[in-house]
Amino acid sequence: MKTGIIIPCYNEEKRLNQDAFVSFILENEDYHLCFVNDGSKDKTLDVLHTMKDQAPGAISIIDVKKNSGKATAVRAGARFLYSQPYISNIGFMDADLSTDFRDFKDLVKTLKQDDKMVVFGSRNAADSRNIERNFMRNVFSKFVKRFILLILGLPIRDTQCGAKVFKRNIVPVVYDDAFVSRWLFDVEIFLRLKKHLGKKETIKSIFEQPLMRWVHVDDSKLGMTDALKIPVNLAQIWMNYSILNRYDAVSNAEVRVFELEANTPELAIAA
Repeated sequence: MKTGIIIPCYNEEKRLNQDAFVSFILENEDYHLCFVNDGSKDKTLDVLHTMKDQAPGAISIIDVKKNSGKATAVRAGARFLYSQPYISNIGFMDADLSTDFRDFKDLVKTLKQDDKMVVFGSRNAADSRNIERNFMRNVFSKFVKRFILLILGLPIRDTQCGAKVFKRNIVPVVYDDAFVSRWLFDVEIFLRLKKHLGKKETIKSIFEQPLMRWVHVDDSKLGMTDALKIPVNLAQIWMNYSILNRYDAVSNAEVRVFELEANTPELAIAA
């Protein structure tokens, strides 16, 4: 059984560290990489196929024809990996490797050893070290964090770190429905867990693990315009989950099986 890692990509032609990804997957047979090209306008897809040619059985590519945001890309990857019987855990990490493979493997190790359903990296936990972030981003991050804590009602220091891993049986609960937000879907993940498990059981079932290293990489895909929309997007999430209550959690995580329509014009898969 393997751990599948989803790597969402948008215009990553010049930033993808091909050698790092290929070396990792060739050296770690218990992992599978699933790159999701989110409607890139550059040659990202060509770069992904170049990597796949070097490890054809260990790398899959999903090509989302129209740019739809990180939430859609990660969800497409999760639904595909869930359909593969040899995948026991499913996680995601950023294409810029702001969280490195060593930290991600530590998350998986914790998931396997402890009785948890979700383990996620934290840049704000007390034991986190070597965390680099510019001043303005840090100030804005603290403001957003307070807003998120108000919405969630859960003792989580860092919801937005782009490194998380899930046990297979909880994946349908998290990824069954489309997300409300393009970027803040991490908040929705925890809200879905809370609605499905209840607050107390959610706290028991998740673990926030300090990262040894995390570096903000320039040329972030989340621009200033998107950043300014974050409070509005959080309010939309709060409305949908708390007031309108549009999301109905899956009653049994093993009952629902995803069907990924690989032959639709919007999606192409190179497994």
